[in-house]
Amino acid sequence: MNNSKVEFEPFEYSYYDYSDWYSNNAEPTKPPKEVILSCDPTLDDKLFNICMLSVSLVVMLILAVLARKNKFCQGFTRGSSSIFSPANFLDQTQQKGVAMAVFGLVFSKLSMLVIAPDPLPFSKDTSADSKEYMKIMAIFYYPLLYYPLLVCGTLQHKVGYVLGALLSFSHFGVLVWQKFDCPKTPEIYKFYALLASLPQMGCLLYLCVQFVILFVKGPKTDEDLDSSYYNAYVKLTLKKKSSSVSSSATDKKTLFQRILEVPKSYIYVPEKVFHFPIKLAVSAFVSFVAIYHVALLLVVLVVPVLHIVRAGIDENIAFLLLGFGIILSDDRMEVVKIVTFYTWLLEVCYLCAVSLSLLVSLIMLMKSMIMHRTNLRGLYKGEIYSIYNSKKTIRPSRPGIVCWMGLTGYQTAIICVGMAIQTVVFFICFLFLVFLIIVPVFYGRNLFVFDILGRAWPVWVTLLLVSALQHVTAKFAFIKREAGTRDLNNRESLFLLTYLLFLINVVMGLIVAIWRVVITSLYNIIHLGRVDLSLLHRTSEAYDPAYSYYTNALRVEVSQSHPVMKAFCGLLLDIMVEGGRVGQKIKDAEEGIQVNGPSKAAHTRRIRSRWQLMYTLVHNPSLLGFRKHFQTSQTAESILNGTPNHTTKTCSKKEANKPAAEPEQSTETPTNQDKTD
Repeated sequence: MNNSKVEFEPFEYSYYDYSDWYSNNAEPTKPPKEVILSCDPTLDDKLFNICMLSVSLVVMLILAVLARKNKFCQGFTRGSSSIFSPANFLDQTQQKGVAMAVFGLVFSKLSMLVIAPDPLPFSKDTSADSKEYMKIMAIFYYPLLYYPLLVCGTLQHKVGYVLGALLSFSHFGVLVWQKFDCPKTPEIYKFYALLASLPQMGCLLYLCVQFVILFVKGPKTDEDLDSSYYNAYVKLTLKKKSSSVSSSATDKKTLFQRILEVPKSYIYVPEKVFHFPIKLAVSAFVSFVAIYHVALLLVVLVVPVLHIVRAGIDENIAFLLLGFGIILSDDRMEVVKIVTFYTWLLEVCYLCAVSLSLLVSLIMLMKSMIMHRTNLRGLYKGEIYSIYNSKKTIRPSRPGIVCWMGLTGYQTAIICVGMAIQTVVFFICFLFLVFLIIVPVFYGRNLFVFDILGRAWPVWVTLLLVSALQHVTAKFAFIKREAGTRDLNNRESLFLLTYLLFLINVVMGLIVAIWRVVITSLYNIIHLGRVDLSLLHRTSEAYDPAYSYYTNALRVEVSQSHPVMKAFCGLLLDIMVEGGRVGQKIKDAEEGIQVNGPSKAAHTRRIRSRWQLMYTLVHNPSLLGFRKHFQTSQTAESILNGTPNHTTKTCSKKEANKPAAEPEQSTETPTNQDKTD
């Protein structure tokens, strides 16, 4: 008899054993979200700024001593002779690279201050109440920090170039060091600070190379009135155009040539005998930097968020859509795929909108540079009505000075706002195109737009037939040609058809009105970043603040930087420097005077000089008011851009009727005029 006992082991329950749960609910483990902590570089930003401020102060003192030492030999044609003049913004022959790089550097720093947690490097963990005040202080601090870089390139001294190179290498080296230590930051996007600092690195690297080149080449001695640019411009103005050029311009161009001219009109090509003003060159470069910063900010604000949203889509999205009455599919996994695909399409539409806005902004910037050159040349020739809708005097004024000072900032801000608005509008257009046209056609469902258009096909066919009828009858029935002229024909039928088609033309007018709103809106949005083009009618362009600022700034630029005026001033300076003998030679060459007596060659030279003088004044009428016999015989108000003001005739008649009370002045006037001739 087997009396074996079965031993029962007590059951032990483990609260940490989830093997059965994992076998039935197997889910992949998702990687944890990357958390970017705040990073402090090895070289503290506060310490670096304190050191650079001290070094910059020492550099400014050295430059002040050099400027004071060389002040006794400064000439009228030299650049800046003081540390308080950063650059001669009215000199078209000055080196533009240093000024453009410094302005781009300052604007890049300002762009990063918008979202920076600490606007000033001297304070950490800035409170929300004082952050706005810190931003205002930073707006004034960073231009002062980089001001010595601009002065080092303006004084035209080798010591200044050495100091500028040292400052540039210091800023560039420390910036690269800090970005290498902390490439990732928790602000908006982990690489935003690194990408936003690329323009700063580029500007500082250019300054390093440029200061070294300037030190090797030495100071430039042919700037402003010493330059041959103004004389070359005058020679080009007086140069006779060949007949072959004029005949080729009148030849009829082919269709391919006309199509090819459209993209060429938007590409800026520098010209040898035209120097872009330094103020407009700085504006163009800062606008280019602004386009980069706005595009970067638009991308990093939206695209990472869309990535997070797409990664977080799961089966619960089906229940969320069901709550709004949207059923994409009975299978929840298929719903997840559809929503993920639509989110990807949303990202593609947004990136296409940003890319298109970036391309349009760059094209409009180049077109603005072309129009700047065209407008300046027109004002040099006295073509006032090509820019203004009324007669204006080309001379400095209070609003003109204010607009000229702020033109660079205005254009930069307008381009930033215009690019943001363009991105929003283009994004809406791409959404309409993709989700209402392309995707429904590709999948063959949700054809809402096509259903609406299909139900209204009788209306579209009627409008098309009526429009074709009007055009055909206008060409073959209502116009007759006799003896090379055109006149109306079949007037009774024309009047009858006008009455019968009245209501259908109302419907067509409604479509034209909608199309006009769309075209006008797109045109204004595309050209919103251009200050050289008024978005209002010709008679209302004074109410466009951007265009008004631009035209007022041009008045100051042209009145102070006219190439013909600068060439004349350079000629006078040569007379003052070289003595009266050179002046007598120039006078003899102009008047055709020879010591040995009149001859045929002298007479020919005199006639040629007079015709050249007349040709110059015809093509540059704004110079007429600066001639001495005009200033002595007439008031400044009687000459408007070189054209005598006829309203002053009454005053001149009254003065002529007065008795000659001062005979001495009347005897001196012709002698003064003879001297000026």
